[in-house]
Amino acid sequence: MEIIDQCVVALTWTLKDTLGETLDVLDEPVEFLVGGQDLLARVEQALQGHTVGSRVQLHLEPEDAFGDYDEEKVFLESRALFPADLEEGMTIEGHALPQGTNPDAPRDMIYTVTELYPEHVVLDGNHPLAGIAIRLDIQVAAVREATEEEIGTGTCGTGFFRVQPQAPGNNLLH
Repeated sequence: MEIIDQCVVALTWTLKDTLGETLDVLDEPVEFLVGGQDLLARVEQALQGHTVGSRVQLHLEPEDAFGDYDEEKVFLESRALFPADLEEGMTIEGHALPQGTNPDAPRDMIYTVTELYPEHVVLDGNHPLAGIAIRLDIQVAAVREATEEEIGTGTCGTGFFRVQPQAPGNNLLH
């Protein structure tokens, strides 16, 4: 089956920055809905017409990937507002920010704790790969028709490098 909109692809990949440093490797195939919310637009475009076994290599500038780094999405907050066990690398959903944090911090973002100081916490609402040009080497492991439920929800439930709130030490990329 050829990849078209409203189908499901199972992909593996290696993601590197422009210096060749590996940022993420997906060894086991993961399913994504083409024509939904799961994949970046440029990735979907590049996959169109390919079949099982295809290899697609892409170079994505920040504007086609996770956007430019935006200093206005970085907030310095009082350390006292957060739990004692807060660690660098943890993520916090905006709607779960403690009372007393900056009211200008959008509540529809996910923030990463990037730095901890005795009196302050730095929260960064940028995607961890914002501002970075990336190189993707994608392998198509499977292609199938999407179910009505997948089409209706616009996802297979696995976003392409969507930041998920997690404990420290976990990969923030998917």
